[in-house]
Amino acid sequence: MGSVRGDHFKDISPVVTPEGNVVMSFSFDSYQLEEEELQAKGNQAKGVLTFMEPASEDPEPQDRYHGIYFAMLLAGVGFLLPYNSFITDVDYLHHKYPGTSIVFDMSLTYILVALVAVILNNALVELLSLHTRISVVQQSSFYGYTGMLPKRYTQGVMTGESTAGVIISLSRIFTKLLLSDEKENTIIFFFISIGIELMCFILHLLVKRTHFVRYYTACSREGALEGKGVPDHGTGYRVHHDVTAEDVRFENRPCGQVGSPPGSLGHEAELAGSGTYVRFGVPRPRIKRSWPSFRDMMLHRYVVSRVIWAYMLSIAMTYFITLCLFPGLESEIRNCTLGEWLPILIMAVFNLSDFVGKILAALPYDWRGTHLLIYSCLRVIFIPLFIMCVYPSGKPTFNHPAWPCIFSLLMGITNGYFGSVPMILAAGKVSPEQRELAGNTMTVSYMTGLTLGSAVAYFAYSLTSTSHSTCFHTETYNSSFTAGY
Repeated sequence: MGSVRGDHFKDISPVVTPEGNVVMSFSFDSYQLEEEELQAKGNQAKGVLTFMEPASEDPEPQDRYHGIYFAMLLAGVGFLLPYNSFITDVDYLHHKYPGTSIVFDMSLTYILVALVAVILNNALVELLSLHTRISVVQQSSFYGYTGMLPKRYTQGVMTGESTAGVIISLSRIFTKLLLSDEKENTIIFFFISIGIELMCFILHLLVKRTHFVRYYTACSREGALEGKGVPDHGTGYRVHHDVTAEDVRFENRPCGQVGSPPGSLGHEAELAGSGTYVRFGVPRPRIKRSWPSFRDMMLHRYVVSRVIWAYMLSIAMTYFITLCLFPGLESEIRNCTLGEWLPILIMAVFNLSDFVGKILAALPYDWRGTHLLIYSCLRVIFIPLFIMCVYPSGKPTFNHPAWPCIFSLLMGITNGYFGSVPMILAAGKVSPEQRELAGNTMTVSYMTGLTLGSAVAYFAYSLTSTSHSTCFHTETYNSSFTAGY
């Protein structure tokens, strides 16, 4: 401290307390320390002069008219809209590629590519900026993105994913009803999807520049968001120098934290007692960001995973069970009366109920991770129920079309709820600076469950490959017989 030049100090202002203590406040060029108001009269009676770091005058931004929430909802829509567009067009795919596993092929291919992108994105968390990663690999960054915002915005993104399914299901139903030509209604269906996707992308570019988003992302990066959070415009360290005792204490104060709370032992210990204190601020050093080592990156992910492992397994199990059945097995359920309309209706029921489940996830309830994992595993009952909707081939156990619709309703609600709650709660279990990584790690688990579920669905396809042959072979035979006359 003796090396600091005297001309760097300004406004040396000694103050004598009733107990005879001398408190001095120094400031440096561009880092002037401000004296704070006296504490409550109780402290004055004790003869304690209290200094506090000034709090930020910037108010916490509000999401007026819920515009940011709506934007996050559309972000979820934008991610799953392409996937839902391809798999919901199941009637056209069956017509174009009869007798093939085209729905299974497209679902697994899409999810495998998405998993690679998610893993790549998770590896780039420390290397590329947030919005660069969102523009390049999108989805997994969005959960890290919303993890830095209040909890309801993560729920908004996941609700948007279900909204995408609802929009696409309704779009396919209306285009199929209004236009009889298969090629024309399919082209219009995909143009609607492209238009909505473009709108979602433009809205994201606008929202990321808002004060609300910049406030929370900046605070989380600095590990400053505790409770409501206040951005830090002051110094990062406080130095307490007791001249009498020749004692120097350094205190690391995160951004937005205003020192020891008034009335606490630590607060009184700073100034009470005999001796002379010199206090001045030291700015946080600006260190050039460099790429972390592979060991540091893995250690960081290990620390986060140890905290949220139950939530990771819960969301992985939820989507694993769902993808074992949807869209693959559900798209193969047939009925001689409804024909290709049945899989479209089943998917519509699932998307609507999934949407309801994600809305229910917004209800305030602090689940324990292990409890979520248990309930997610119980959903395995849907696998045998749906298999009995297609097996034995030709005359399944649950042959009435109402059964798969009921099972799809229940599976959709539970998928929406238990697929959202772990993602919403996980970010709150780690420190602020780890929330983006926690969101990305949860997405890796989410996509792993989707991938494994899609792979298992291929094995289930062997049970459904001939289940609807009776109806379709009869129709083919009748049409051939009529054409012969």
